[in-house]
Amino acid sequence: MKKGIIVLISCLIAGSVNLLNAQQLPSKADVIEKMEQTNAHLMKKWPDPGVNVITNKERPSNLWTRAVYYEGLMALYSIKPDPAYLQYAIDWGESHKWGLRYGSDSRNADNQCAGQTYIDLYNIEQKPERIKDIKASVDLMLKTDKTDDWDWIDALQMAMPVFAKLAILTGDSKYSERMYKMYMDTKVTQGLYNKKDGLWWRDADFTPPYTEPNGEDCYWSRGNGWVVAALVRVMDILPEDDPHYKEYLKTYKEMMKAVLPIQREDGFWNASLHDPNNYGGKEASGTSMFVYGMAWGVNNGILSAKKYIPAITKGWNALATESVHEDGFLGYVQGTGKEPKDGQPVTYTSKPDFEDYGLGCFLLAGSEVYKLCK
Repeated sequence: MKKGIIVLISCLIAGSVNLLNAQQLPSKADVIEKMEQTNAHLMKKWPDPGVNVITNKERPSNLWTRAVYYEGLMALYSIKPDPAYLQYAIDWGESHKWGLRYGSDSRNADNQCAGQTYIDLYNIEQKPERIKDIKASVDLMLKTDKTDDWDWIDALQMAMPVFAKLAILTGDSKYSERMYKMYMDTKVTQGLYNKKDGLWWRDADFTPPYTEPNGEDCYWSRGNGWVVAALVRVMDILPEDDPHYKEYLKTYKEMMKAVLPIQREDGFWNASLHDPNNYGGKEASGTSMFVYGMAWGVNNGILSAKKYIPAITKGWNALATESVHEDGFLGYVQGTGKEPKDGQPVTYTSKPDFEDYGLGCFLLAGSEVYKLCK
């Protein structure tokens, strides 16, 4: 009996020490503050959302990088409905006459990404012009039998939610059915998903025999983050009785299981998921989407809170304290590319070629972490 009491006391002491050492989720107010701080930085830099983006060349602001930002802005608006956020998104759509980059006959997922926010804004105020071009673009794709357009995994995040939103908006399953066929073409026919590791090769350039310097397969953090975001957003849109919901859920769970043990001790994920020494270091965009995916899973009762909240907490706290500058600039964001070496170096002060998509990912993460916090 005495021995049992001693063991019990020892366990209680150890548990107390673990609780003291464990990180805590921030308050809702703290999460919103970080989201507003970073968002204000971009809105201040781009007071006119229709102005073309200039990096190495000039591009219209309805390109995919800015479209991902608006996904995040609408997520922020969903938990803090500030009229200024809504108007900023509307002004962006109107500045492009609700059009897509390269027109409504484009099949490219990057060009369709803006349609996610166009549809969201249509759902707030049913003005037909807001969805005319994005619907025309997808409808043109459905007139053909071609399903292999998404030959890089980033495309899943850019376009899948558009198809899912159109399915709900129109009540026509032809959109969700085509989305599933195209997704399975990417996953199975093109073979970009490795079920053994629960991760995706970015495109055919990285399938075996291609390897990282340490001999492992190349799994790019942000690329896999795009897939996580795609699956989460699609499952958030479609009803659970959708005939393919279980497929999305199964792959999502496999990915969450795969990324959990490879989180860095500081809370970030490396740009290269299986080779931490290949351009190793903190990276905010992939980290944001893994945090987003995990937090969504816990919020929806899909993932174990006990198992995943410590990783979510470490990830969000790392982003909020290590990435966010005092003026709202977001550090440790890898520039555009397709593999760990691109957009380097990635540091606290380095500026990626586009600063908008990283913020979009951060705001998506914040929107779900906010729901977890007290």
